Amino acid sequence: MFRYGLDHLTAGKAIKIAKGELSTTLSEEAIQKIKTCNQHVLDIANGDRVVYGINTGFGPLCNSIIAKEDTSKLQRNILLSHSVGVGEPIDPIIAKLMMILKVHSLSQGFSGISIDVIHRIIWHIEKDIIPVVPEQGSVGASGDLAPLSHLFLPLIGEGEVYHEEKRIPAKQALEKHGLEALDLEPKSGLALINGTQFIAAHAVLAVDKLHNCLEHADIIAALMIEGLQGSKMPFHPELHKTRPYIGNTHVAHRVDKFLEGSEIMLAHKDCEKVQDPYSLRCVPQVHGSSRAAWLHLKEAVEMELNSVTDNPIVFSKDFTISGGNFHGQPLALPLDYACLAAAELGNISDRRSYLALEGKTEGVPKLLLESTGLNSGFMIVQYTGAALVSENKSLCFPASADSIPTSLGQEDHVSMGSIGARKTLRVINNLEKILGVELLTAAQAFDFQKPNKSSAVLEKVHAKVRDSISFATEDRLFGLDIEKAIKLIQERSLVNISQEFCEANPSPSTDIFST
Repeated sequence: MFRYGLDHLTAGKAIKIAKGELSTTLSEEAIQKIKTCNQHVLDIANGDRVVYGINTGFGPLCNSIIAKEDTSKLQRNILLSHSVGVGEPIDPIIAKLMMILKVHSLSQGFSGISIDVIHRIIWHIEKDIIPVVPEQGSVGASGDLAPLSHLFLPLIGEGEVYHEEKRIPAKQALEKHGLEALDLEPKSGLALINGTQFIAAHAVLAVDKLHNCLEHADIIAALMIEGLQGSKMPFHPELHKTRPYIGNTHVAHRVDKFLEGSEIMLAHKDCEKVQDPYSLRCVPQVHGSSRAAWLHLKEAVEMELNSVTDNPIVFSKDFTISGGNFHGQPLALPLDYACLAAAELGNISDRRSYLALEGKTEGVPKLLLESTGLNSGFMIVQYTGAALVSENKSLCFPASADSIPTSLGQEDHVSMGSIGARKTLRVINNLEKILGVELLTAAQAFDFQKPNKSSAVLEKVHAKVRDSISFATEDRLFGLDIEKAIKLIQERSLVNISQEFCEANPSPSTDIFST
């Protein structure tokens, strides 16, 4: 049971809540904090002290004083006027994560929102009635204003929702369940749309999906090293003590253990090869650096998930601070870093796929087929990986390097974290496909090492691949094979196979690199 506003939220827990695998509650302690802060806001609204967003306009209108009788209408208007997002709707799982993250932030009792609003958002989460949110329109500074406005339009009976696999008007969904639209109290609208939950929800998925790719990348690389008769020495622990980056040593340990006890390794122990190409030899350095970038993002995301990103922050009726907790920069930079790390993981994966086609390894034929000419073999399979790698390169320009002043200059530096977040997920989705291509080629190369056997864990991994993708002896519809390989990556079955082995052979950094 997860307690909003009290327990420590992680990316893994947020995803479990969204999938219905972890139940939640709003404890009495959190409820009391919410109600106390809400009363502070009501006292301010009924008093004579001017406080931004409670009895003033927003942004460049911060000096416009709002009459007491209009403070509630002000909150409704901000949701309507700021719902200007465009483009395709975001995945409903991201919108659901946004609501989960917002509830956790509001429940810490510094935003002044009414308990009724929080209860209604939780109702949406639990009933899986998810608002339709356009993907474009946020600059990631004064919170994710446009997407958050769309997210909470249903609270006032506006906008659209996904309900029972249909997209319908929010008002219709409320009527179906016998509910009425809410009248927002002072500051409620501002509290709903100020925050980084659009960026953070994307980042939660990025943490989860990139971790899965990193886990698969090590496994597939080990499979490819076996298939191409690579050396185990670049993964020796003594080597990595001389340059002990935490990501490098973790990856080296994993691959070293994956290869332990391999007959394939022993079969070419005394070969004349001096050293392997970088894409095999430098797996710890490249994969390890991407691990470090992932770790940086994970730490930033966990900080963000348990922070208050509202404005103003209400400490008491006499003490409020209008600051910049809504600014997306703390996530924007790590997301751009993770985007580059994901792209590089795909880059080296494609190089290994290319190596598998060259025919330079004894026993492994050119293009991974015994008979070519009439058959093109895996030639064009690698093209797909190369195309995705190139696409990812074009997406690596850091969104956070840009800033365009908005709000008549009041918001004169913005993070563009929302763009970086969307872009990072796109690169990671491409990475899954690139790894699928390598998995296909590595499994084919691995078969040419028979009758020698690999380690027990890699034999199980290879057998799992062969359960759905047969060894190729001639040209066929390889596109279907690629789709099956990508599905294996996304379903995480290979990671699950290796999990028990990794738990029995943990690296010193296993806990650090877990979700």
